[in-house]
Formats: sequence, structure tokens, C-alpha cells
Amino acid sequence: MGESGTRTPRERYRAQVQEEIKRHAWGQIATAGASALSLNAIAKQMGMSGPALYRYFANRDELITELVRDAYRSLADTFAARAEAGTDLGGLADALRRWALDDPQRYFLVYGTPVPGYRAPEDTARIAAEIMAHLLDACAAEHPAPSSALGRALAFWTRLHGVLSLELAGHFTGMGFDPAVLYADEVRALGGQWG
Repeated sequence: MGESGTRTPRERYRAQVQEEIKRHAWGQIATAGASALSLNAIAKQMGMSGPALYRYFANRDELITELVRDAYRSLADTFAARAEAGTDLGGLADALRRWALDDPQRYFLVYGTPVPGYRAPEDTARIAAEIMAHLLDACAAEHPAPSSALGRALAFWTRLHGVLSLELAGHFTGMGFDPAVLYADEVRALGGQWG
């Protein structure tokens, strides 16, 4: 498809319907999880037949792929915007946490339990690599020893995802502390580890 200004009316309508389908899909995911995603249920919610919906997404996996691409692209764009502002690791950590808290289902779709039977296509790995590239650049800028930038980035990434995953899943509820403080402490500890 061309740019939005050069799309035909049919292409614009198709894109609008696909976006509406994705909104309904996110609603289902929020309620029952990605593994329970049903195109027929979405069709019913939209007042269309199942076969009509399959003209927009051939199957559940194609729809999940679009949601995964959208989620990764959203985080990649968030990190790119922070990088343009000259952000550091702490800034990327803050951006990651805000992105995750803004839409926990989006976070869990790409960083949570895999959807049974679903395998993401290669292009999603390229978008994920963009995210890691921003993190590697920030590590190299703060600690210019190229041989250990990957190790620092991976430690930073995995530890922060550990805290975020536990927070978003509600595992800190009732423990008497603020998860934001724990996250900030983890970011400081990781920074001090290499300072």
C-alpha cells in the first residue's frame, strides 16, 4: 500500500477495519490472554460474519503477528525518541517502564509467556533488534569498553524485565513497598555495577 494520502478509498477502508479488528483483539487479550484470541468472537462483536473477517486477517496467527509488530514498533519508536534526546541508560529504563505500565497486555504479548502454537516471523526479530541497538548504544556511550557492552546491555535488559514482569503480574501486591522504588534501585545498582 502507498502512503495514506495516496491510498484508494478501498485501501483506506481496509486499513480502518484492520485497526478496529486489532482494537477488539487487544480487548480479548486483556480479558482472556492471547492464547484465547478468537477471530470468530471478534467478527461477532463487529457484527460481521467469520468469513468476512478472514478477508482482513487470514487466521489467528496473522492477527497476532500484526499485534506483535505493533507492540515492538511502539517500543522501538519510544526508544528511538529517547535516543534522539540523548538519553542514557536511566532514561531508557524509565521509558521502558512507562511503556510497559501504559499497556501491560502489549508488554506481555512480546515479553510474557509465548502463545501456544504461535511462531513469530523473522521481521519481528529485526524490530526487536532495533530496540536492543538503542540499549547497546547507551551502554557504549556510558561505558566505552566495546567488548563488554553486550554483557552490560543483556544484564540491564534481563534484570529490568524481571522486575517489570513481576510488577505487572501483580506479584508485589501486599508486600508493603513501591515497585517504582524497587525498579529505580535496580537501575541504580546496574549503573553502579559498571561505574
